[in-house]
Amino acid sequence: MSNEVRAQRGAQQEYPSVDLRMDVPHSARVYDYLIGGKTNFEADRVAAHASVEAWPALPVSMRTTRDFMQRAVRRLAEEHGIRQFLDIGTGIPTSPNVHEIAQAVAPDARVAYVDNDPIVLTHARALMSSTAEGRTCYVDADFRDPASILDDPRLREVLDLSRPVALSLVAIVHCVLDADDPQGIVRRFMDALAPGSMLVLTVFTGDTDPVGVGGVGREYNARGIPLQIRDKAETEAFFDGYELLEPGVALVHRWHPDPDAEPVRDQDIAMYAGVAVKR
Repeated sequence: MSNEVRAQRGAQQEYPSVDLRMDVPHSARVYDYLIGGKTNFEADRVAAHASVEAWPALPVSMRTTRDFMQRAVRRLAEEHGIRQFLDIGTGIPTSPNVHEIAQAVAPDARVAYVDNDPIVLTHARALMSSTAEGRTCYVDADFRDPASILDDPRLREVLDLSRPVALSLVAIVHCVLDADDPQGIVRRFMDALAPGSMLVLTVFTGDTDPVGVGGVGREYNARGIPLQIRDKAETEAFFDGYELLEPGVALVHRWHPDPDAEPVRDQDIAMYAGVAVKR
């Protein structure tokens, strides 16, 4: 199947027009700007600059978190035989995306993407250029409503929930405040997945630089972007009941690092990561 045919196949998903709300900053667009993307607006750039002024290492931490995502997906596909991925909090497409990484290892890999930012919706076609052997889809839904995601017919066409799925929650749970019970939300997703499924999760932390990271939290929340900063014990709570893979919960740059990667200081990282299996 040619690339053109693949793109046409993926573009068959149709969505209604959306209001981008360019005057209101959004976490996905702030993230896009900080990692060097171009899909953002003035309100997002203002929020980004204020956050970097509070903690200059923020772009380093965000780029390093994305590097972790790539390593985790590749490792699950190569070493654990995972062929299905549910990526929630997808963000604005930035190559390589999850399906590109997984399908480079296993062309038959299937990926369902989920986000609720209108601008991600407008770029959803970039997430659906699957290989001929695999499948992808995009679901416009809120992480805080697991049933709306798990029961979506588009997801059910792509993923077989009776077989293992890797649930990828990278750079999203910090957008859910404790009042909304993020650990309970994660459990509801994992309860719906088959034994052998994996949980890939990161948590925004101030353990490495409480003052600087705390400043980022103030800047985000002051602009209407919910941001919850958590410590290592709170991070480990997300994995209760699942078997953590080595090295357990660690700063993102210390989770099976690429030996050729540029060295990164702990104090420049504000994200814990872990990968666990459901037995």
